[in-house]
Amino acid sequence: GTLYGKNTTAGAINIVTRRPSFTPDAIVEASFGDFGYTQARGSITGPISETLAGRLSFSATHRGGFLYNTATQDDLNDLDNLGFRGQLLWTRAEALDVLLAADYTRQRPEGYAQVVAGVAPTLRAASRQYAAIAADLGYTPPSWNAFDRVTDADTPHRSYQDVGGVSLTVDWRAGPGALTSITAWRFWDWNPSNDRDFLGLPVTTISANPSEQRQWSQELRYAGGITKNIGLVVGLYAFHQTIDSTGLQEQGAAAARFLLAPSAAASTPGLLDGYGQTSQIASEHTSAALFSQLEWSITDRLRVLPGLRFNFDRKEVDYQSQIYGGLATSDPALIALQRSILAPQAYAAEVDDTNLSGQLTIAYDVTERVNAYATYATSFKSVGLNLGGLPTDSSGAPVLSAATVRPEEVSHIEIGVKTTPFPGVRFNITAFETTIEDYQAQVVNASVGVLRGYLANAEEVRVRGVELDFSARIGDALSLHGAAAYTDGDYVSFPDAPAPLEGTGGPQAVNISGQRLPGISEWAGSLGGEYAIPSQFLAREGEFFVALDASYRSEFSSSATPSAYLNIDAYTLFNGRIGFRAGDDWAVFLWGRNLGDEGYFEFLSAAPGGSGLIVGYPGDPRTWGVTLRGRF
Repeated sequence: GTLYGKNTTAGAINIVTRRPSFTPDAIVEASFGDFGYTQARGSITGPISETLAGRLSFSATHRGGFLYNTATQDDLNDLDNLGFRGQLLWTRAEALDVLLAADYTRQRPEGYAQVVAGVAPTLRAASRQYAAIAADLGYTPPSWNAFDRVTDADTPHRSYQDVGGVSLTVDWRAGPGALTSITAWRFWDWNPSNDRDFLGLPVTTISANPSEQRQWSQELRYAGGITKNIGLVVGLYAFHQTIDSTGLQEQGAAAARFLLAPSAAASTPGLLDGYGQTSQIASEHTSAALFSQLEWSITDRLRVLPGLRFNFDRKEVDYQSQIYGGLATSDPALIALQRSILAPQAYAAEVDDTNLSGQLTIAYDVTERVNAYATYATSFKSVGLNLGGLPTDSSGAPVLSAATVRPEEVSHIEIGVKTTPFPGVRFNITAFETTIEDYQAQVVNASVGVLRGYLANAEEVRVRGVELDFSARIGDALSLHGAAAYTDGDYVSFPDAPAPLEGTGGPQAVNISGQRLPGISEWAGSLGGEYAIPSQFLAREGEFFVALDASYRSEFSSSATPSAYLNIDAYTLFNGRIGFRAGDDWAVFLWGRNLGDEGYFEFLSAAPGGSGLIVGYPGDPRTWGVTLRGRF
């Protein structure tokens, strides 16, 4: 954040694409595999005039789905992507470069569905748990084995999106440094549909929240040397974003039995059949920042890098939701039952905030092959707003104080050593601790009136660990690489978290202080290598190569509030490839992913409704294919 001015809590990923070249060049690649996998990618570049060069790149990917829907007799979770990127580079001698870039990506997958993965006991009465509900409705899922990869979802799945934008980058080399301006506009149109009950039952028959996002950003920075020993980056960053969402949710004939007590469902047929909610959500975010970072070489070996960022954020939301359908009734008790599932609500809120954050790094070259460093940094996640509804007071009015969410305050300490102990060998090790106060999370807080989960703040979380990585080139034929990490992540203080899956029907707010954070494996690692030997193929000089990569992660929690039923087992994945390449000119190789056909979950979650039903997203099965690549 002190280099680019962007508001980050864990750093920024800086992706640099190939610019247009005044040397003509073209790269094309085609891949074919099982499940109907096809992919074509390419890029062509060259001069248009003495001062103007262009580049055009494209990518198209198609693959059949890994799940089968027995209700529609069609597959789900497929790939259908098409993308283009064009660039024009105008250069003026050694002083000025102007780069205009535009991109567009279209994605039309029928995804991403989850499958039934089990049932957990809850604290609800037996009649409110999954077994009794399914028996009353006469329902059996197509399989209880998630790795059969079948579903009977009765609502269409789609994850359609269009993403694109235009940017203009100007680099002017002036004095001892360079002035850079980056002006960008981007859009994201999101058109989803999901079966939110994950079953072939008409519980939630429509669940969609299409959104249109527009944003522009402006970065202006100067980077250069002030003196022989001091370098400086200083700049301004501005950002504006609007998001307009139109939500729709509708319940079906099975909703009352699934979501209400059996007596209410049986005594009032059709209470929730066709009962729905529409919502209009408009939000706006404006951010501006001043940032600067110095690099001071105190000696030939010792450097100090301080940085600061001053940030301003302003956010606004206008939320409107209405209900429709269901059983027409004037009975207050029946209306209350309907409103317990979906209720109208309207509120508007705005909030602004300022923040000063920064970092200090000390780096020391112990020897020519060993560099040590230590960093202390602060950062923040900006002040937030609840965009999906608020908890209500005893009269049913939204609690406006819950509309805003305090910013996260992040403190980070890191020490590390980066080494090249031998020629061709790299070894690095890092230890770190990150503490986040006012962690933004889903909470349940009885002090606001009616209990309901909403976005607010957990008091404190902490993540700490050790990471190492290495690479080695052994002779001309063998190269190795690997990494390992130990990570410990805990809620230091979170007294009002939502109940775990097995606690459904009991206290709705629980204290999970001291328990682990979701998504973090205590141990993770990867190891890979490639062996290549010079040879000939099709009368061309080159090399045959074989490569194998393995990755491992230990068991981890897949639930914000730890649950004994939502933990994902440890797993190891193997990927491999074998082929021939003739330098940079062309290559052909066979590849395989998840060679051991390991059955693993990306995540597990509790299905809505509190029945104890568990659903999950299985990781990709074993796949294989061939890739051909050429350069002209």
